[in-house]
Amino acid sequence: MTSTTTPFAAGAAVGVVNRIQAKLPEMPTAMAKIGTFLLQHPQAPLQLSIMELGEKTGTSPATVTRFCRLLGYAGYVPFRVSIATDLGRSDARESWKADIGRSFGPDDSPRDVLSTLVSAHTRSLEETAAIMDLALMNKIARRLALCSHVDIYGIGGSAVMAMELQSRLYRIGVNSHYWSEVHAGLTSAAIQDSNCVAIGISNTGRTEETIQMLRQAGAAGALTIALSNNPGSPLAEAADLQIITSVHEQFLQPDDLSAKHVQLLVLDLIYLLVAQVNFAQTTAKLASSAMAVAPHRRPTRAEVRADNAASGVPTGMSRRKNHV
Repeated sequence: MTSTTTPFAAGAAVGVVNRIQAKLPEMPTAMAKIGTFLLQHPQAPLQLSIMELGEKTGTSPATVTRFCRLLGYAGYVPFRVSIATDLGRSDARESWKADIGRSFGPDDSPRDVLSTLVSAHTRSLEETAAIMDLALMNKIARRLALCSHVDIYGIGGSAVMAMELQSRLYRIGVNSHYWSEVHAGLTSAAIQDSNCVAIGISNTGRTEETIQMLRQAGAAGALTIALSNNPGSPLAEAADLQIITSVHEQFLQPDDLSAKHVQLLVLDLIYLLVAQVNFAQTTAKLASSAMAVAPHRRPTRAEVRADNAASGVPTGMSRRKNHV
């Protein structure tokens, strides 16, 4: 019996319930009473003292101790600790499934995780591209290019998407602002009109603040657009036009990275279509902004060599003072 009296001899990965089930056929009658009771009430030792467990099972504290040792524990205290650990591990895995997802587990290798991510993201991008209404996207792009103002609303992770779209549109000459704070967003939404466009971004389409801001803009007369992964969401229902993306496998909840990637695909498409509509303005704005930030960027090695060659500076030397 040496192998069964060494603590954790059965292996730390084996749960208490599994140990009881394995040993139950060979247990004496008194110990079998304890085993049968614990299979029906596996968490009982967390609430009962050793004496109380003995009373519940019609045995004694000494029998409970022998029972624990038969399972591979030094005594009742290590036995209770193992039950608590099993319970915590179970709760942690359920939390993982709810918060991270079921696509991969906490014990998967980095290669398996990477493969799952690439597969899910690729499929989400392909499915979104397949269902994309290009006529609708072109209509939206033209309205954005010709409107007087664009409001973009997003809360939490979606605020990053809103800021990204605003930054791109603003750089090519589209008057736009993004709002991630509901009071400021509602204030802006209330002063929109029929020459304005308002865009609400939400993965779930159920973010209350985004819905409120988009509805306010619609009530003021703006054309409203919802960007969401949920076609039946309150945000989609509140909008005049809907852009729905496809997320093949949801994980990394609540801000699913694959959801963000397909939304970035949509933002890229909107940006490029608007740039096409305003081609002359776009090229002029991009050239101006590139020139404005050029002095703040270090030149590439090729640019330094070309500059040196044009200035007659020998190879190996650099006109460093011009590239600080």
